[in-house]
Amino acid sequence: MAERTATTGRRVTRRRARTRADLLAAAFTVFAAKGFGRVPIEEICETAGYSRGAFYSNFASLDELFFALYQERAELIAAQVAGALAADGPEADLPAAVDRVAGVLLLDRDWLLVKTDFLIHAARDPAVARTLLEHRAGLRRTIAARLAATPGPLPAVLGDADGAARAVVAAYDGVTTQLLLDRDVEDARRWLGRLLTALLTS
Repeated sequence: MAERTATTGRRVTRRRARTRADLLAAAFTVFAAKGFGRVPIEEICETAGYSRGAFYSNFASLDELFFALYQERAELIAAQVAGALAADGPEADLPAAVDRVAGVLLLDRDWLLVKTDFLIHAARDPAVARTLLEHRAGLRRTIAARLAATPGPLPAVLGDADGAARAVVAAYDGVTTQLLLDRDVEDARRWLGRLLTALLTS
């Protein structure tokens, strides 16, 4: 009986994880097409093929769902930065690593559209803004930890690894804003490489 219960529990856990993943994918699709704040929960459920009950068993609100999407992409960006900076091991050459970061960093226009919509929403709601700031701070701490582990000093004007991480995030934000308008991913990557090289190398 205990073994059967454990097996059933694993099936439920896998099914719940699949439901959550399907809802996140559906939400991303409709948010990118129509904008965050202009999509009701019912449309996300219909797109994913689930009921409202399935939605509320995974997320308390659309805000919570967005932060799950944000966390997925923040983890991807952190992994991309970590991989690019660690590719050469302890003797890594920072300018070469910066080029690799610019070459792999997430520049997904659909995600940028969703994130920008949510930023406007958060700017009008202090509680949501605080949560978004916490998520951004987490990403910044991860990048700072990777920068602190790279050989050689960072530019003194940035202060420390946290200051350098703030500069990286600001450069990324600026380049992606331009990308929203001109849709030129290759130009965005070139400018991101130039900005990061100027910021992080002496």
